[in-house]
Formats: sequence, structure tokens, C-alpha cells
Amino acid sequence: MQVFERSNASPLAEWWRTVDKGLIAAALILLGAGLVLSLAAGPAAALKTGMSDPFHYVYRQLAFAVASAVLLVIVSTMDSRWVRRTAAAVFVACFFLMAIVLLFGHEAKGAQRWLRIGGSTFQPSELMKPALLVLCAWLLAQRERYSDIPWEWLAFALYAVTMGLLLMQPDVGQAVLISVSFFTVFFIAGLSWKWAVSFLGGGAALGALLYVLLPHVRRRVNSFINPTEYDTYQIDTARNAMERGGLFGVGPGEGEIKRLLPDAHNDFIFSVAGEEYGLVLCVGLAILFAVISIKGIVAASQHPETYQRAAGVGLYALFGLHAAINMSVNLGLLPPKGMTLPMVSAGGSSLLGSALTLGMALALTRLAPRASLSRLRSA
Repeated sequence: MQVFERSNASPLAEWWRTVDKGLIAAALILLGAGLVLSLAAGPAAALKTGMSDPFHYVYRQLAFAVASAVLLVIVSTMDSRWVRRTAAAVFVACFFLMAIVLLFGHEAKGAQRWLRIGGSTFQPSELMKPALLVLCAWLLAQRERYSDIPWEWLAFALYAVTMGLLLMQPDVGQAVLISVSFFTVFFIAGLSWKWAVSFLGGGAALGALLYVLLPHVRRRVNSFINPTEYDTYQIDTARNAMERGGLFGVGPGEGEIKRLLPDAHNDFIFSVAGEEYGLVLCVGLAILFAVISIKGIVAASQHPETYQRAAGVGLYALFGLHAAINMSVNLGLLPPKGMTLPMVSAGGSSLLGSALTLGMALALTRLAPRASLSRLRSA
């Protein structure tokens, strides 16, 4: 169906012709799946947290899902310059917010990662991740124009500052996610082998240091390697829920994991899906994440400009890796990370951060307007 006339040159019509509508549809389906799963896990979470309204988290999920869909569409209409400007503004704002978190943030489960705003919490690092990747990609692309400036070191400085703030919270899971995504951006932008060796060596050394210095990191790694010697209740419960669900699940509302785990509506929502709707839904969700990530990476890797190519690949890799880590934890393939399932888990910061990530990626990988119009006219 033709939504706009071919002669229509309005910004909205141009956006519709150039954006990847399949990826937007996949993202909206994930948001819809999150709403359905919030109906399953939300009431139990409300009961455990003492909410008077059993649908508190359902209404909250709906509000943030709508806001995320709007944010995704708005950001995807931007050109590459406005994506960069938005990333700069978001990065600066989140940098100061993350500094405030270290001083006055809300602490939970031994970590101080959130700001309490009214009756809700906000996690600035969720929005800082895509902003960092876009800025670093732009800085690295400037080497082609101004080769006498150490752009690699400027990009690395932004990454190092972000890592420092994350590790002081501490949030090792997000630090690992950002590190891999940043390395991807650096690789696509054409890093030298010296940088590659430095990254790999530095990452290994930092991982060993965190294992020695942070007891909760050491405990999670050890419990994953030797599960019989440690308390692995969460992972065992999640894996048992997946097994109990079988192929088609035990039925909506009949699952047990949402009543057994405190974070079933966010960190372990994938297990809720597996228990109540079965392997069929889990495979469907995994396929959606794979389609978005792989198709996006392929499209971004073909862009002729270094900035758009590196930023696009990095953003889609960030989105896909984030989902892969969460699903792997739910399946018992990785130790717990405290990370949500993008676009699906409860949590306003996570939903908005995922929408910002995909919105920027879609904006940077849109078809060139002239190429789009010429293709339409020749059809």
C-alpha cells in the first residue's frame, strides 16, 4: 500500500520512504510482547513490593512503552548531524547525572546506579551507552579530515570516563557491554593492531582485577563455575521455569517463577515467557532480536561514510549483545548480570535507552533521500 504520493517531498514522506519499516515493526512487536508479559509478571511484582494496585507495573509498562515508541520514531527521523548533536547533549546530561548517582543515588542490592525521582527510579547509564558510541564513532571518523589530531585518544578518553563511572557504582555488566560495543566501533572505524592488542590485554587485566577486588563479581563467577558449592537459586529457578514451560508453556497466568523471584518482571522476564508461553515464544523473541541486530549491522556496514557505518554497527551490536546476555543468563549459560531484556523487560530507563539506541541506529542507516526518490521514479 502506498502511504504517500511519489511527488510528496515532505519530511514525513521522506522519512517513510527511507527508514527500514521492517525493523520498526519488529521493535514495536517486542514492545507489545513486553506489555503481554507485564500482565503475567506485573501483578506478582506489585504484591511483593506492597503496591495497593496489582496492575501498577502494567500501567507503568504501558506508559513507558508508548513513550519509547514515540521516542524511537522521532529519533529515527533525524539526519546524521542531529543524531550527533542529540548524542552529545544526552552524553553530557547523563555524565552529570551519573556523577550525582555516586553521591546521592538510590542503592539496591549493593549497587548505587539509580536516581530516585518521585516514586520511580532512573538509571542514566541506559541512555549514556548509545550516546557514547555515536560520539566515539564521529570522533574516529574525523581522522579522515584532520589527521594531525589524536582522535583515537579523545574517543578512548570518553570511553574511559564512562567506564570509571560505571565501575564506581559498580555495574560490571554494563561495563562489559559498553566495552565490547566500543571495541566494535573502534574496529569498524579502522583501528590499528596496536590498539586491538591493547584493548584485549587491558580487558583481560581489568577483568582479573575486578575478580580480585569485587566480592560479588568473584562470587558470581565462582558460582557459575562450581554451582554445587554456592547458592544458585535464581539461575536454577529460571532454568527450571524454562524446562517446565516446554514447547507451548503452562498457560497465561499459571507460571510460578514470577512469585518465586523478586526480579521476574525485569531481569528474568525471558523465563516468565518460557514458562507461561513455552519455547515457541522464546524462539520468536530470539528471532526478532536476531533480525533487528543482523539486518541492522549488514545495512550499517554498507554505508559509505565512516561515522554512520561505525556508529550504526556499534548501536545494533549493542542492542543485540544486550539481548543475548539477558537470554543467556535466563538459560543458565552466563552468570547473573542484572541486565534487562531490551524493549521487553519492565523498567522505564531500559525501555527509553533501547528506544534511543534503535532510533539512532535507524536514523544513521536510512536510505539516502536522492537514492530513494530515484528508485521510486524508476519503479
